Amino acid sequence: MTTHTSLEVPSLKKVYENYFDIGAAVNFQTIMTQRTLLAQHFNSITAENDMKFKNIQPYEGQFTFEKADELAAFAQSNGMKLRGHTLIWHNQTPEWVFQDVSGELVDRETLLQRMKDHINAVMGRYKETIFCWDVVNEAVTDEGPELYRPTKWLEIIGEDYIEKAFEFAHEADPEALLFYNDYNESNPQKREKIYKLVKSLIDKSVPIHGIGLQAHWNLVNPSLEDIRTAIERYASLGLKLHLTELDVSVFNHDDKRTDLTEPAPEMLEMQAERYHQVFHILRDYRDSITSITFWGAADDYTWLNDFPVKGRKNWPFLFDENHQPKESFWKVVQF
Repeated sequence: MTTHTSLEVPSLKKVYENYFDIGAAVNFQTIMTQRTLLAQHFNSITAENDMKFKNIQPYEGQFTFEKADELAAFAQSNGMKLRGHTLIWHNQTPEWVFQDVSGELVDRETLLQRMKDHINAVMGRYKETIFCWDVVNEAVTDEGPELYRPTKWLEIIGEDYIEKAFEFAHEADPEALLFYNDYNESNPQKREKIYKLVKSLIDKSVPIHGIGLQAHWNLVNPSLEDIRTAIERYASLGLKLHLTELDVSVFNHDDKRTDLTEPAPEMLEMQAERYHQVFHILRDYRDSITSITFWGAADDYTWLNDFPVKGRKNWPFLFDENHQPKESFWKVVQF
């Protein structure tokens, strides 16, 4: 491994200021524990969970904005942009949204009204603060011939729930950039489904401005060729592209080990090379990609701990558990 001890650590956001915004997903804890690191290296943040339906409106008409407000205040005080995540998703949506008082499924009109009320309340509150929203999250299937993931939104409203969400969002904040966000976005089969969905929205003149590529990747998958092809395919639609949830797991898909208390040196070398290759591609598409958000900031906190393998730690970021730059960081800033 190369040592960089004598080098001053450059600011990641400054290195990329002529390329794209550099963001990190944060939560109520990490804006305190990672405060200095975030301020130095990132100029954009996204709420990891604190702006999701379940957390913001757990009961009908009862809004709990406290944590989201803290994140908004943190962004403001540090001169950061704030991405909104997420308005409509099949996960982390409370059951009351889809049910009437007797526990039966509500009708289409009731659910559309609840969707609209939620979007109005949340986007209205952060109108001056949040510059873009992941309006609909993960609406297409990973495999099989079906386009739409089976969800309560789809079952009750129908396929147009997606366009309705974008229309309501645009009404609530005409200035906000509106994104469709999904994972496995570089997998060829899923890529074509995302493309098909977004193109159908454009063809219907639905107000959509961008595609969020989650980019939960590992050391070998997706292939660099698939990443490049996906970016070009989405860019051909003429929308903005954001990498919204980037991390590079040090475990490949079939690696289920749980015995590591720290990453093996070869893992870190492969990760550094992977970040080097990925950012080389991303810089090539700076005209289409306007923002890159890591789904976390440093290895002391990541959603990949215990997921998908229980009892396993992961080290997916450019900064280690002590917030020090890893070899991956240097590969990203030196070009």
